[in-house]
Amino acid sequence: MKKKSILTLSMLALLLFSCTNDSESDLSVVPDIQVVTYNNYVKSVISENCLFCHSSPPQNGAPMQLTTYEDVKNAVLNRGLLDRISRAQGAQGMMPNGGTRLPQTTIDAINKWQEDGLLEQ
Repeated sequence: MKKKSILTLSMLALLLFSCTNDSESDLSVVPDIQVVTYNNYVKSVISENCLFCHSSPPQNGAPMQLTTYEDVKNAVLNRGLLDRISRAQGAQGMMPNGGTRLPQTTIDAINKWQEDGLLEQ
């Protein structure tokens, strides 16, 4: 019985330690693109991380929807979206609310989108 417990604990420890990553870049891959646009990058980030609350209609107390290009563009220009996703993990107002901060590579790509002119296509 003791051997079975040791084997079980060893397998559990192996499983836990094999599920780690060494850097934020392991979590998200930013495609190698020259110009970041809504359609080639930002839309999928918003869909995967924001639409749980920022859907149409907004859920869980979200103040606005982020379902279209115009919604997201307006959130960047007028609603502080870049500030909110750039806040430190656990900081008040950090988005996604109650979730894990987006990887810095993703935040950098969305900042690049703004620098490139918030292009849709």
